Amino acid sequence: MHALRKNRPLRRVVLASAATVSGLVMLLSLKPHTPPRIAADPAPAPSSGSSTSGGTGRSTGNRTVTGETVQTRWGPVQVRVTLVDGRITDVTALAQPSDNPRDREISGYAIPQLRREALTAQSASIDTVSGATYTSDGYRRSLQSALDAARR
Repeated sequence: MHALRKNRPLRRVVLASAATVSGLVMLLSLKPHTPPRIAADPAPAPSSGSSTSGGTGRSTGNRTVTGETVQTRWGPVQVRVTLVDGRITDVTALAQPSDNPRDREISGYAIPQLRREALTAQSASIDTVSGATYTSDGYRRSLQSALDAARR
């Protein structure tokens, strides 16, 4: 007897369901279990380490540098960094997502946290603020571009 005979419709339904579930399990097992890394993330660690040795001789005094404007999904992000004797003393957000009330709310709590992180880390190697992934990424990239420009 054939397994898919027409006089046994319940068996066909059970076999089709089992095949569907098996296919879904195989597809989900292909999904990566770690988030993809952004190209900008690996660069800050080496540059912050190398800038400590080479940056102290070149960057003395006060210097203010504006980072590039980074276009994110929700709007542009741009920061200005103030350096005193090679140390980050201030980070100011010049542009942030603010097209609607929700964007302003997210930026309102994310930007101060990102500023504190940058001042503490003294580099662009800062954590992403939960709920503000795109803003955090734009802030980090603009901050890194400002630090790169300051070290030239």
